[in-house]
Amino acid sequence: MKPFKWRLTAVVATALLSTVFGIVSPKIMGQATTELFKGFMTKQNGVAGTGIDFGYIGQIVLILIGLYLLSALFSYIQQYLMAGVAQNTVYALRKDVNDKLARSPLKFFDSRPHGEILSRVVNDVDSISTTLQQSLTQLLTSVITLLGIIVMMLTISPSLTLILVLTPPLSFLAIKAISSRSLTYFKGQQKALGELNGHVEEMYTGHKIVKAFGHETKSVAKFDGINEELYQAGWKAQFISGVMMPLMSFINNLGYVGICVVGVARHPGIDPNRRYPGVHPVCPAVFHADCADRANRERYPIDHRLRRAGVRAAGRRGGATGYHGGSRPYCAQRRVKFQNVKFGYKEDVTLIDNMNIDVKPGQTIAIVGPTGAGKTTLINLLMRFYEIGDGKITVDGADITRLKRGHLRSMFGMVLQDTWLFNGTIRDNIAYGREGATEEEIVQAAVAAHADHFIRTLPDGYNTVLNEEASNISQGQKQLLTIARAILANPAILILDEATSSVDTRTEIHVQHAMNELMKGRTSFVIAHRLSTIRSADLILVMNHGRVIEKGKHEELLAKGGFYADLYNSQFRGGARIEAV
Repeated sequence: MKPFKWRLTAVVATALLSTVFGIVSPKIMGQATTELFKGFMTKQNGVAGTGIDFGYIGQIVLILIGLYLLSALFSYIQQYLMAGVAQNTVYALRKDVNDKLARSPLKFFDSRPHGEILSRVVNDVDSISTTLQQSLTQLLTSVITLLGIIVMMLTISPSLTLILVLTPPLSFLAIKAISSRSLTYFKGQQKALGELNGHVEEMYTGHKIVKAFGHETKSVAKFDGINEELYQAGWKAQFISGVMMPLMSFINNLGYVGICVVGVARHPGIDPNRRYPGVHPVCPAVFHADCADRANRERYPIDHRLRRAGVRAAGRRGGATGYHGGSRPYCAQRRVKFQNVKFGYKEDVTLIDNMNIDVKPGQTIAIVGPTGAGKTTLINLLMRFYEIGDGKITVDGADITRLKRGHLRSMFGMVLQDTWLFNGTIRDNIAYGREGATEEEIVQAAVAAHADHFIRTLPDGYNTVLNEEASNISQGQKQLLTIARAILANPAILILDEATSSVDTRTEIHVQHAMNELMKGRTSFVIAHRLSTIRSADLILVMNHGRVIEKGKHEELLAKGGFYADLYNSQFRGGARIEAV
């Protein structure tokens, strides 16, 4: 809130003025009460020529109206200014959180449920917003009012004020005792809410799998369990917090009783029915950010499409100049080197040890090996989704740790097994590859990706709107669109991570042709399970247990009769048996 210090100063000033006018008014009203009382008593006692001076009382009423109007005006200004401060603060905070998430490594997201992260960004920031907008203002005005009324009461009767000021310490002790217990439950409520968001997001994302394997009952049971935890934590938090108000009222009433007894005994003319505005309604909101008020209206903004991997290339990258006359665009080629690279997801467990790879500009490097060999890990290190433990990775001689992540990743284009397409037209999904792409460039990219034909067979062509899951086109067609997007982006380095593993053999031929077009003249890394798709690679790296155990061209590796040959032959024989069946 530091950037808004002058507005906050104005908030404090207007709160002070509003409160002062509100505090002075009762004392002035007391003068009218005194005048009424004196006039009534003298008339009752039969004093000639006496009575109630309504002219004097009328003047007091006019003054009171003016004071209350001024108090309301400054209160309005205070609320208006504080609303701006609160919303601007939360806007900046939400932006900072989003920027932080964008900078966070892949490890952060791998170790946390997505729903929990969503809850942090949405629900927790909303809690702060409510605290700044309502609770902080209430606390500020309540403190000023309390101090002002104490001063005003001292001008009336120090002894009666002493009786009343003994009650706030009791109130604060009660607040502290209750808040310390309710805070634990409010924390539990937010934790359960995050878990509930995570479970809902996960189940709705994979609802087909849940249904296919008959786990609806199990899913509902888990939801009920988390929901029960949320209910218990919320109920206890609300109950304990709800005890605060009656307890405050009881303590306040003790002060009122004391004032009545002493005041009437000493001077029956003093009106003791003045109460200080306790701050107890504010404290639970300050301590707990009004969590419970929103327990029944929490939102679950589930947009799992935004967290799926997809084509990461965007803009004119790698020196691309776009399409000219329908020819393939020019893009810079990159040389990539891994030098004595060491890495492990855990410090005490090494996955990749002493890896050395030299990829020349324009080469196609295929990476093969069994599951868990470290193929995808190698790509994650190259793009700095994870940081290496030792060694060095360079692109054109530049250590990637000295490059900004955004600049480094702008060199890459990715086509993954899991296609990522958003709810929008086919044209918009292809154009996602480069901002400001023209219609001609979009069509040329689709033609190069062998996607133009199927697009034009659709009723609305390039204007066809894909639904949320893009389920209104086939898996192979989705893949062709992501390749078209990557072609439009024109990256310097290309990463194909099992891009054909989720399509049938016939569709694979079209996808493979599109990928061949995409890889022309580019430094490319291809991760593949189907070894038949990487026969023409310039270099094949065979990985196992995080190490490159063999490398060479397809024919060279087959001639060696080693790990690659066994892997290839077993896959070929398995494919032959399947075709025979």
